[in-house]
Amino acid sequence: MLDEAPKRFDRIVAILIQLQSKKIVKAQELADRFEVSLRTIYRDIRTLEASGVPIYSEAGVGYALMDGYRLPPVMFTREEASSFIAAEKLMQKFTDTTLGNYYASAMYKLKAVLRSDDKDWVSNIESSVVMQSSEKLFNEKSPNTLATLFESIAEKAQVILSYEAFDSNGITVRHIEPVGVFHDHNNWYMLGYCHLRKDYRQFRADRVHGIKKTEIPFSLEHNSLETFLDKNKNVSTTKVRILVDKKIAQYLKHERKYHGFVSEKEIEDKIEMTFMSQDIKEGFSRWYLTFGDYATIQEPERLKERILELLEINKSRVL
Repeated sequence: MLDEAPKRFDRIVAILIQLQSKKIVKAQELADRFEVSLRTIYRDIRTLEASGVPIYSEAGVGYALMDGYRLPPVMFTREEASSFIAAEKLMQKFTDTTLGNYYASAMYKLKAVLRSDDKDWVSNIESSVVMQSSEKLFNEKSPNTLATLFESIAEKAQVILSYEAFDSNGITVRHIEPVGVFHDHNNWYMLGYCHLRKDYRQFRADRVHGIKKTEIPFSLEHNSLETFLDKNKNVSTTKVRILVDKKIAQYLKHERKYHGFVSEKEIEDKIEMTFMSQDIKEGFSRWYLTFGDYATIQEPERLKERILELLEINKSRVL
């Protein structure tokens, strides 16, 4: 029991902070975060109410603090503060210029509440952490892509996108209702309803040449981003087996996961790799060409045929 008291105190304080961070917090959300039962959460909420914290609840919805109630300034531990450094470095490299500037401003405010000795401690770490990225995540013509998308999603307002698709000969202008953004395959993507195509489409951030938020409200009710991404997981796949020279196979370990890698095994001086590919016509075949002179396709036959087609196309262009 003596050990439980400090843990419960910390949990109750954390619950209070979380209640202030969101408009509505569900009991199950709190139970999952702290790995306790719903009964425990109900008891903690009653403790907060008994101590004078104005909490109101609605059955089936969740808990919320009464408007106007605020905690006093929060003090961070040096361990919590050090986590901000990693986040700040990631923001500098993996978000657009505008969003990065917003985060930098927020970081100044966070650092301002640290104690003097903790500021020195964080400063020492800050100068010794570097994040490097060789990928071009955003088009220099559109330095505010992510920031604008966040505003659009929050306000449910359409954006006008100047976009250069992979297989297009130029830039098209589209009215989009953004559903969400996600990072995958070393790139940022936005999924949204495209009024030009009358369907949902994915848009890669580095192909956005310009973006502007409008005052036009969404015309549709959209499902959550997770719903669309889960649908993509159920796309049909094709089994692919290739033999790759050992000296080359080690350099494919990073990219192979993006092409449905399943397993590998050694066969003499080769590595046999098995994939379940969602796109052997474009994605897998074009990736294979980057190392094809060190590999052999075992199956399927249509992948071999597609590789020959691409080689003929490239040959005609050279000639």
